[in-house]
Amino acid sequence: MSRINDFAIKIATVNGTGSASANTLLMKSIFRSGIPVMGKNYFPSNIQGLPTWYEIRVSKDGYVARSGKIDIMVCMNAETYARDVREVAAGGYLIYDSTWPRPALLKREDVTVLGVPLAQMCNENFKGVRTRILMKNICYAGVLAALLDLDLARIRELLAETYAKKPALVESNMQAIQLGYDYARQHFVCPLPLRVSPMDKTAGHIMIDGNTAAALGCLYAGATVAAWYPITPSTSLMDAFKSFADKTRIDAETKRAQFAFIQAEDELSAIGMVLGANWNGARAFTATSGPGVSLMGEFLGLAYYAEVPAVLFDVQRVGPSTGMPTRTQQCDVLAAAYASHGDTKHVCLYPANPEECFYMAVQAFDLAERLQTPVMVLLDLDIGMNDWMCRDLVWDDAYRPDRGKVLDRDEIEKLEKFHRYVDKDADGITYRTLPGVHPKGAYFTRGSGHTQFGTYTEDAAEYQVVMDRLTRKFATAKRYVPRPVLQGDGRATGGIISIGSCDGAIREALDVLAQRGIKLDYLRVRGFPFGEDVESFLESHDRLYVVEQNRDAQFRSLLILETRVEKAKLHSLLHYSGLPVSSAFIVDGVLADLAEGQRTVAGVVS
Repeated sequence: MSRINDFAIKIATVNGTGSASANTLLMKSIFRSGIPVMGKNYFPSNIQGLPTWYEIRVSKDGYVARSGKIDIMVCMNAETYARDVREVAAGGYLIYDSTWPRPALLKREDVTVLGVPLAQMCNENFKGVRTRILMKNICYAGVLAALLDLDLARIRELLAETYAKKPALVESNMQAIQLGYDYARQHFVCPLPLRVSPMDKTAGHIMIDGNTAAALGCLYAGATVAAWYPITPSTSLMDAFKSFADKTRIDAETKRAQFAFIQAEDELSAIGMVLGANWNGARAFTATSGPGVSLMGEFLGLAYYAEVPAVLFDVQRVGPSTGMPTRTQQCDVLAAAYASHGDTKHVCLYPANPEECFYMAVQAFDLAERLQTPVMVLLDLDIGMNDWMCRDLVWDDAYRPDRGKVLDRDEIEKLEKFHRYVDKDADGITYRTLPGVHPKGAYFTRGSGHTQFGTYTEDAAEYQVVMDRLTRKFATAKRYVPRPVLQGDGRATGGIISIGSCDGAIREALDVLAQRGIKLDYLRVRGFPFGEDVESFLESHDRLYVVEQNRDAQFRSLLILETRVEKAKLHSLLHYSGLPVSSAFIVDGVLADLAEGQRTVAGVVS
């Protein structure tokens, strides 16, 4: 059966063999053909030698999540053959290096096996062990180009862009692609029933990863200080910011950098530097992952209580402890919301894709200064390190940073006396000053018990005045965090509620369920604290599926703790394998729950 622009490819290789270049080349050539596509890289945390996989989803309907099935498997790693063969859907195709025949692969009669002597061809045409290994991966890209009917001219164009400064590499890579392409055309029926056909659905879109988009947002927001300690998967966010700043924040005359980029000795030092810079009036940020959030806890508590702005990007990975550093999860939801000891609550933003990483980066800086508190942006490895198809990023040149309630010199001069923590506007947000602006504006920043006037205290009543005001400020934050996104008319009795990168899989699952006559509303929460939109959605639905990527239902727990929802309404669909959630997982989960409910009603289950 012919399926055009609607299939999934998975490529199994070994880390460190250059396969990433070939896989990205394939994905981008499909994108340049106007066809919606996504690519997800599953790689090990070591440098070289372990299995790695790359999944490409081609979807004429624009779905950006894993579908849950593989139509074409490219087996380039003998160690994972058995596992890889099992993943191929019935009626699918398996491509492998037939330089070493493997009759065991033929055991699946419902899969078409295509053998290509990749190593043999590369050994005959290229010199050097390393070159032959690299070219073998490029060669399978040529095989796929023939089988899928990809445009070789477009592939050459992409190679020319990639290796603009090394034209010799363009020719050698193109030679390897041509080898694979010609072999496939000579020995197989090309194209396959699963193939691509040019469309016009990528106009106005780009391919970008979330870490790069977030870094760009920091630049546009006016960030001038970045302090960090390297940790996967957040490092590329900081690298991207440095690259952007090097191009745009160097004084033309003096050649001096107009930004500070500091690699600290550890995560605690990094967040300390960020707080110091923000306290002095700069826009400063850091990026980390779960282990870093744990180490930064004490300083985050200081920032909450002393009311110092800060922005932190938490690119979540699998835990606990070191966990699996190169796998994705949403397992810092509670850690971020309540980071540090004592009664602390932090503003959190939950982007669903790289596009939102860009815009939410800007919002995070505005919120941090408006609310005078840390703001954490919780993306994850899937968003942060994978390329996504997103709408073009659009910038408003009229944007001006929201610095919040910062008194300038003239305003301070008019004051009889400045009190740092007095709530004049009854919204929980007090006025602040920046160092060196005016002597009247000086105050002692305390992480210990203090009164609303900024003086030290251990008096119970005076302490509670400050803590109650912080509660009011957190309530005020509900008006400022990004509002949730509702899909549906709100009339269904059941619904799905979720955050972050689950979004693509949920949207596809909703379409599949609707085709089966199951209608659900969907609310994607984009910020914490939760506002009335969230409360209303929870109250207006009888049965709610909470989709999240962790074992312990952290988002569900946060909803129970922070809203009026009845606990029994919330039914968890928990995905925590370390791979991005698929639409099939959600569809299967909802159907299983509904079937269980019908059995219970019928009395089959007491």
